[in-house]
Amino acid sequence: MLDVAMIERGLEKTGKSKGGLAAAMGVRPGAVSEILGGERLVKASEILPIMEYLELNLAPVMGRVGAGAVIEPDFEQVPPEGLGEVVLPFPIMEETVAFEIVGDSMLPKYESGDVIVVYKDQRYPLSSFYGEEAVVRLKTGERYLKTIERGKSPSVVNLTSFNAKPIVGVKLEWVGEICLSMPKGQLERLRAKSARPRKKGR
Repeated sequence: MLDVAMIERGLEKTGKSKGGLAAAMGVRPGAVSEILGGERLVKASEILPIMEYLELNLAPVMGRVGAGAVIEPDFEQVPPEGLGEVVLPFPIMEETVAFEIVGDSMLPKYESGDVIVVYKDQRYPLSSFYGEEAVVRLKTGERYLKTIERGKSPSVVNLTSFNAKPIVGVKLEWVGEICLSMPKGQLERLRAKSARPRKKGR
């Protein structure tokens, strides 16, 4: 859902102007100020140009997550800005990040190369995630995409998947609640579309 806060965040983050945004939308300059002031609603036809101009559909890929493959603490050297960005077909919330899946233990639901978008911060207690798929980071640093199951005590869990042996009795440092997932093929089509040169006048 595109709202005023997202537009304001996009303007601030990119350093782009309201005038430039208005041009991208194909509206008079004052229309953007009216939207930000609550005097005018965003039209359906304006969502895509706003989203693309302000880069609101770019999610930072902050690493890889193992679905069978083990992603250990020192496996990857991820720069602070991440491994790049993934283009999504809709605006994303600022409090989310993306991970690329490595491995096949969650087939047929998730394939290697798919991207999972999760909330940066764990918003609910561990017990609320029992029986749910999530991105998790163990106390020892490894990162997985697994189903969280209740362990023998409240402090430990079992991690299960479709095509691999369960990981039993581990402690979690963080649970990344899944916001959405994007199949590899869909991501490639979106990347190809965003890479196409735009026609003049648009």
